[in-house]
Amino acid sequence: MADDKKDSQPTLDRRGLLKVLSAVPAAALVPAAAIAAAERPAAGQAAAAAGPYQPKTLNAHEYKTVQVLSDIIVPADERSGSATQAGVPEFIDDWLGFSAGLDTVRGGIVWLDLESNRACGHDFVDAPGAEQKKLLDRIAYPKTAASADAAGVAFFNRMRDLVLGGFYSSKMGVQDLPYLGNKMLPEWDGCPAEVLAKLPLARGGSQ
Repeated sequence: MADDKKDSQPTLDRRGLLKVLSAVPAAALVPAAAIAAAERPAAGQAAAAAGPYQPKTLNAHEYKTVQVLSDIIVPADERSGSATQAGVPEFIDDWLGFSAGLDTVRGGIVWLDLESNRACGHDFVDAPGAEQKKLLDRIAYPKTAASADAAGVAFFNRMRDLVLGGFYSSKMGVQDLPYLGNKMLPEWDGCPAEVLAKLPLARGGSQ
């Protein structure tokens, strides 16, 4: 994000986030509502079928902020589209209507706008991209964030989980993952020897 932090902090690119996903239990990152949304269409398909999405829980400014944050967290790249193209803001708006997280998200958007106005005189969605990333640098890395930014850190943690859960449970996100499951096998020859060799049981241990 901010240029002076490139050498000491990871960037918010999808490949780095995939490493996080592979190291943390899925249940800790993917909200339960995301599982039911696994087959939802991409945003472009939904818009074509029913017209532009109308937020049901967030107001217009909050929804626009969620769109901007979603595409900062999961931007489009050579492998797939962005979080917005996968329908993540729609998912988040719908999920917040049935969860206890609405106050955290709304309060976090207010915090972003206040801090953004202090820094550059604009709400977060209207700030230059460099200013947006500079502000998010303050709250994206909990271990280095200032205690005064605790509210922003809690908000961004929730948003990151929602965006990742929404994206990687969408059709676009599942295709982006190197996941080889859910495929019919003509026959089953058992667990590969190289996999068994890595299990505690194979070394005489116990699980």
